[in-house]
Amino acid sequence: MVKVADLPVFDMTDYLGSEQAISEYLTIVIEENDSAELAHALGEIAKARGMTQIAKDAGITREALYKALRPNSNPRFDTINRVCHALGVKLVAQPIETHA
Repeated sequence: MVKVADLPVFDMTDYLGSEQAISEYLTIVIEENDSAELAHALGEIAKARGMTQIAKDAGITREALYKALRPNSNPRFDTINRVCHALGVKLVAQPIETHA
């Protein structure tokens, strides 16, 4: 029997090495419609890319970035948009599929 303590620690940042992986991850998170989870996901991606560089590219301080993307935060859309741009991805609107 495998013990939980013997399992490797899962770190999402290990799987966010490309803009394609980042965009797929964000698409899944956005589809869940949970703003706190979106902030958390952006924080994980920013950590994978380097918080200092992402903050600089987004035009905000590192401390403000950490604050905006902490768990259960509710960042402004402007912040989300700036962070996405710094990460090399963009948010895209699509029609909601309805099932008749």
